Amino acid sequence: MVASKKKRKIVSSRHLATPEGWPLSEVEFGLTVIYNAFQQWVVRCAAAAGQGDMNAIDVLVLHNINHRNNEKRRVDICFMLNIEDTHTVNYALKKLVKLGLIEGAKRGKEVFYTTTTQGRQLCDEYRNIREQCLVQSLKTIEQDGDQLSEMAENLRALSGLYDQASRAAASL
Repeated sequence: MVASKKKRKIVSSRHLATPEGWPLSEVEFGLTVIYNAFQQWVVRCAAAAGQGDMNAIDVLVLHNINHRNNEKRRVDICFMLNIEDTHTVNYALKKLVKLGLIEGAKRGKEVFYTTTTQGRQLCDEYRNIREQCLVQSLKTIEQDGDQLSEMAENLRALSGLYDQASRAAASL
């Protein structure tokens, strides 16, 4: 009989991993790795779709504006993407306008952004490449739609905890 090996805990910051904090440290390491992998993915997918001079924020802002074909204000985009630094989103908006992927219409003091035909085409091509390269390979990790939805729900719950903790830390 072979003795089973104890599963090693994988963390990026062992000094932060208290006895109660080990599981969270494992999650944080996973988030760090997936965050960087996700950023690489969206940039490379956008490049494969025909727009190679975008960073991850640019791509996410474009998709957010294209979402449901509704006009979006900068504040709406920041809220939906949970970005506090409005300057980062503002820079992305200016860049996307310059690339001809979105356009802004000023109404009062607000600017409302929509995707252009070129922007919608890029999003459509991005979707096609995503299906080919990512969605098809999802089958290899044997996660069904319900499991992925549960994972997304847990990530949203964790984001709320991190938001609360960041506000608490800011008040110290």
